[in-house]
Amino acid sequence: MRPQGTGGQKIPSDLPGADLVAAGISALAEGRVTIEALLVTVGARRLRDGGLDVPQAPALKGTPELALYEALCATAEADAFGRYNSLLRRLVSFERALERRNSRADLPREV
Repeated sequence: MRPQGTGGQKIPSDLPGADLVAAGISALAEGRVTIEALLVTVGARRLRDGGLDVPQAPALKGTPELALYEALCATAEADAFGRYNSLLRRLVSFERALERRNSRADLPREV
């Protein structure tokens, strides 16, 4: 099963962090600002370069990174910094895996 993105877009569910990316793209498409939406906004350029349709984020006061960190601080969790770093690691893992998959798809097939 593959998580749905915007407009029925398929997001590879077998890549690490796909659940976060799918949730973030869905939230952005609905105009919601969630932690997942802010995370996707942080990686929007690389995700778009990887072939995903990432909706434009609503206007933020600062950078997406700062907005994400502030949103995490506003939650009841004690370790916002640790969660911030963990989310960024999962995003980068997804981006790298997507890039690897796309580069393999571009390789010529041997007959």
